[in-house]
Amino acid sequence: MNGRTERNLAVSDLRVFVPSSNFEMSHAFYSALGFSTIWTDDDGLALMELGGHRIMLQNHFVREWAENFMITIEVTDADDWYEHVRELLGGGEFGDARVAEPADQDWAARVTYVWDPCGVLIHFTQRLTPPPR
Repeated sequence: MNGRTERNLAVSDLRVFVPSSNFEMSHAFYSALGFSTIWTDDDGLALMELGGHRIMLQNHFVREWAENFMITIEVTDADDWYEHVRELLGGGEFGDARVAEPADQDWAARVTYVWDPCGVLIHFTQRLTPPPR
């Protein structure tokens, strides 16, 4: 260990690679949600950011993986996110993307569930205090 007794294990960022079956459609979908494109190679990889948090959208798709992949985004108001997503899906340009009405969960959260164009499940989660009864 080169004489070092202490380790610096600080983490400066954490990103997940999000699958897409149609990169252009998924890129447009995440942009419409409110993500900004920080960088893209214009060939199937994009670094995208929402509220200071980042994902790597990639042009790679395995159905079983995509349909079991989930992202949680903690928000202030799950109902406002529901309305936002419902409006952006109204035009029909995002294929199989869909949204469910917000619901209170037993684990003290109100959640709007959104499925992106390839089946990735996004939880827009609003913490509730105290927990729902």
